[in-house]
Amino acid sequence: MYTLFLFVEIIVSILLIIVILMQSSKGGGLAGSFAGGSMGTVFGVRRTADFLGKATGYLAFVFVVLCLVINFFFLPGSRKGTESIIQSGTTTSAPRPVPPTSQPAATPSQQAPKK
Repeated sequence: MYTLFLFVEIIVSILLIIVILMQSSKGGGLAGSFAGGSMGTVFGVRRTADFLGKATGYLAFVFVVLCLVINFFFLPGSRKGTESIIQSGTTTSAPRPVPPTSQPAATPSQQAPKK
C-alpha cells in the first residue's frame, strides 16, 4: 500500500511540475519551450489559463494530502509504540580513534650525511 501511495505521489509531482512550467508568465516564461504556445490555439488563450490554473490547484491539493497521508500512516516514526533514539535515551558510541603510532626519532648516525 505504501508503494502505491508513493508511486501516485511521484506521478502527481511530475504532473504538477509540467503544469506549472506550461503556464505562461507575463514575460512568456517556459510555456513557449513546451506545448504552451500551441495549447492556446486548442483551448483559446483565456480558457487555457483557466484550465492550467485549476489543474495546478487540484494537483497541489492532491500532492499535499498525499504527503500528509504518507507521513501519518506509513512512516516508521509515526506508528504507536515506537520511539526514536532521542526519546528512548539510548546513546550510541562511536569507536575510539586509534592514535597514530609513534616512531622513534632518527639518531644522527641514521640521518643522511650532509655535504
